[in-house]
Amino acid sequence: MDKNLLTYLSFAPVLLTGLMFVTAGILFEFNRFFPDLLFHP
Repeated sequence: MDKNLLTYLSFAPVLLTGLMFVTAGILFEFNRFFPDLLFHP
């Protein structure tokens, strides 16, 4: 049972969801400190 759980947790959707949250957090913090750099004309 533990092997099946470990296999499920290592699937790509779980990894990509975590990566999306990390990327969103980095963008939020970057936009808080440098609000003008994300919107170049």
